[in-house]
Amino acid sequence: MADIINTAQIPNKQEEYTELLKDILFIRANNSKPKALVRTYGCQQNVADSEKIKGMLEKMGCSFTEVPEEADIIIFNTCAVREHAEDRVFGNVGALKACKRKKPSLLIGLCGCMMEQKHIADKIYKSFPYVGLVFGTHTLHKFPELIYNAVTTGKRIVERGNDDGNIYEGLPIHRDGSFKGWLPIMYGCDNFCSYCIVPYVRGRERSRKPSVILDEAKKMVSAGYKEITLLGQNVNSYGKGLEEKTSFAELLKNVSDIDGDFYVRFMTSHPKDASKELIDTIAANEKICNHIHLPFQSGSDRILSQMNRRYNKERYLEIVNYAKSKIPDLSLTSDVIVGFPGETYSDFQKTLELIKEVEFTSLFTFIYSPRVGTPAAKMDDPVPYEEKSKWFAELLKVQEEIAAKRCALMVGKKYRVLVEEMTKNNLLSARTQNNIIVEFEGKCELIGTFQYVEITQARNWILKGKLL
Repeated sequence: MADIINTAQIPNKQEEYTELLKDILFIRANNSKPKALVRTYGCQQNVADSEKIKGMLEKMGCSFTEVPEEADIIIFNTCAVREHAEDRVFGNVGALKACKRKKPSLLIGLCGCMMEQKHIADKIYKSFPYVGLVFGTHTLHKFPELIYNAVTTGKRIVERGNDDGNIYEGLPIHRDGSFKGWLPIMYGCDNFCSYCIVPYVRGRERSRKPSVILDEAKKMVSAGYKEITLLGQNVNSYGKGLEEKTSFAELLKNVSDIDGDFYVRFMTSHPKDASKELIDTIAANEKICNHIHLPFQSGSDRILSQMNRRYNKERYLEIVNYAKSKIPDLSLTSDVIVGFPGETYSDFQKTLELIKEVEFTSLFTFIYSPRVGTPAAKMDDPVPYEEKSKWFAELLKVQEEIAAKRCALMVGKKYRVLVEEMTKNNLLSARTQNNIIVEFEGKCELIGTFQYVEITQARNWILKGKLL
């Protein structure tokens, strides 16, 4: 069981470093308020981590900028899930060389999942000498100390691989949104899917106490948040190792029972742990969105076994069909990997069959990307990338037709939506409870509020509507 350490209730040297840094960073910024840029790559868990980094920087006296040339501190929070994300990081870090040359006092730091891979951290250290700080996912709570050491010694600081299995509560948070917020309920992953690097860079599963989660959710509702998304690599296994036995379905119900007008979402849900109790809880609570992101990855039982997913197509469809029978207007989204090592076109056809049978609202689709250190990276992979790309295009065409049909069925219906932003075309962009985007005319004052719209037109991914 993970130890829960509340940094707000114990003598905390990180607070001492934070206080010292207020003056140090002010002086380094030519006696002005220092500016920080925090850029996030990857999943929502990384976004939640970056909000804590921003919270700690704010305590150090920093304001924030999106312009690298204005920044005194630049932090890239990295993702290791796919090669494309890593390539983007390397390219963007390379572009910072000019910023460092113009402002020698600039501190450039890299953190997150990529930094928990030794070969990546070594490459950063050797190839980018102007990067002054490298730290992994397990040392987030030591961020003030790491910054202090970097700016006072002038030495390059590297700290990674120090997973003590604990949960550090009480870290300050600077949330990016004012009405939509992320709420981590657990960290790490125990599944060890053969293609996935996450358990190696995020550590083993550990759950936050339900009382702490509920307290944070209540504060978010009191602050005016209209949508709270519960986060975990596999939320369905929440509660493992806790003294107070609580299932994810119970936690979900307790969050939705908080007084207030708000929606609850969650991600990500692993099919092997998806229970009927969870489905029944969603069906019985109006605040819980009727949208489930349930990654299936492949429709072939042979490939699922090779992936170490620990369910088969029959089990997946059993959960899906039960959910469809219980939740009106259910929206299902999923992840799919095309071209896993050893996958044949026959295996791929079974994936297409599953997509056609379930009729997903949308899919996050990826061509397999080998991750160093995972079992799949050592498997034979005889199918050339060009062939996998053809399969990928075929899958996209099938899903596009399904999405177009689903959206067409929504025309003429009325939906309650949460208004999220103004588009470049001066239209309001909102999201239905089942996670479909609707654009319509309206004033920007409506952003962050619930409204009712009637769907007037359907496109493949986005609906057009009118405000009621």
